[in-house]
This record gives sequence, structure tokens and C-alpha cells, in this order.
Amino acid sequence: MNENPIPMPAMESITKSVKLATAQSYISADVRENGREIRRLIELAKQEGADIVHFPEGAISGYVRRQILDWNDVDWAGLREELIETATLAGELGIWVVLGSNHQLNTPNRPHNSVYVISDEGQLLNRYDKQRCTEGEITDWYAPGTPNTTIFEVNGVRFGIALCVEIQFPEVFVEYAKHDVHCILYSSYAELAEVPMLATQAQAQAISNNVWLSFSLPAQVGAKLPSHMIAPSGEILGNCEPKKSGIITTWIDLEAPEWDFPMNKIRPWRAYVRQEEMYQQFQVQDERSNNRRQF
Repeated sequence: MNENPIPMPAMESITKSVKLATAQSYISADVRENGREIRRLIELAKQEGADIVHFPEGAISGYVRRQILDWNDVDWAGLREELIETATLAGELGIWVVLGSNHQLNTPNRPHNSVYVISDEGQLLNRYDKQRCTEGEITDWYAPGTPNTTIFEVNGVRFGIALCVEIQFPEVFVEYAKHDVHCILYSSYAELAEVPMLATQAQAQAISNNVWLSFSLPAQVGAKLPSHMIAPSGEILGNCEPKKSGIITTWIDLEAPEWDFPMNKIRPWRAYVRQEEMYQQFQVQDERSNNRRQF
């Protein structure tokens, strides 16, 4: 037994909490209709006391190969007007809005698959662009985003963003862990055949990194897996009603006693053992260690 263990890093005192609404909106081919649907759910989230509301992939713009079959058919001017009106409402109500949308680039570049972060003052604070796209997406539909982590803070709770197939890449979540993110807002437009795999992977990412994970899907794909919230322990905290437009709300309380073990024990331990230096000082030079072809 090591008599002089390496001291664990001290954790800062955490006192803040946030009420998060996970939305399950119905997505149509009409950006005007999508805007009205989103604003209705924003108002509902505010009525339920939410500080922030999180929407699915393509929530306001529509999703490619579903509502969008050709970029030339997109009402980009109408989309921008709906985004501005939505941001204005967020400012009037004093609620943060995290919203999936296609983001138009200059010709001839394809759009990004993005998530907008709108502050409770109605300002576009940041935009997350999907980095890890499928082969079909980058050859026919999207320009991938440059490597980045989109992090913002509400009442002391740190949020990060991921999109769709990125749930399959642990490095996305490890990078957020390095920046002490507490909750991942994961937006998707999954096919029903993909849902069981994505659900399992989402729970695995939540428990492997001790983060809350808000899983937002559109209403039309919510039969097998409705939008839901995952705790840093991996348990499901609540689900939207299957195939119905609506929201669920969850308190993210960093000091709640039920999350003491994953947040204040496992989470700092995991960050600690990920440090290369911890192991290097205990490695040895030994012939039997170096020879990997000997029993």
C-alpha cells in the first residue's frame, strides 16, 4: 500500500442550480410553423419555471432528407425572421434557448448542421456546428464544423452541446469533461432503427463522464424513445409523452445530496486518473515488464 498517496485536487464549492426544459417539438417543412411551435414550447417552459429550454436537431429549419430534399427549396429569409422572433421572445421572457437549425453559408458552400445558443437577454451568444458528420452528410448536404467546444454557463452550471452521430464519439464528451461541463445538451433527429443504440450510448456517455444529458428528439420519432433526461448516475429522470409535442423539466442541482457520489466523488476521481503524470511517476524499469513475449 502506498503510504504517501498523491493528494486529490480540491473541489470548488458549488452552490448553483438550473431548471432545464427538454423539448420534444414537432418539425414540419414550414419554417413559419416550426417557429410558432418552438415559441409555444418556450412559453410553456417559462410557465413551468425553466431557466433554459433545449430543442432537437433541425427544430426550426427542418432536417435534411426528411423535411428538406433540396437546399434550393429552403426559405432562408423566412428562417432568419423566425430565428429573430424566437430570440426576441427569449429576451422578453428571460429564458435561455438552445435550438437546432441549419445555418446557411455563402455560395457555393453547403450549410452547417448547427445549434444556436440564445441568451436570456435575447442575444445569439454562440453557435455549435456539427463536426462529426456521416459520409452521406458531408458529400451531399453539410459542411462540417471546425473542431470546437461550445460551452456556456447558466447560474453556475456549465453546458456543452453535441449533435446526432456525435453520441458515438467518446472524445467529444471527454473534451467537455476537461472543461468541467456539468450537462450536455444532445440534439438528434434519429431514425427509429437507430434509437435503441443511441439511447444506450447516451446513458453510457452520461455515466462515463458524470454529466446530466438532455436528449432532445422531434415528436415524430418519439414512439420508441421519447425525449428524456439522464442523470450523472446514468438513470433516466423523466420522459416526454411518446409522439406528443411537449417538454419535461428537470432540476440540475450540483449540490443535491442524491448526486454527491457521481458529482463529488467519481467525477473528480475520473479527472484525476486521466492525467498522464499520475502514472508516469509510478512506472518502473524492469526486464520482466519490458519483455512482452515471456510468461
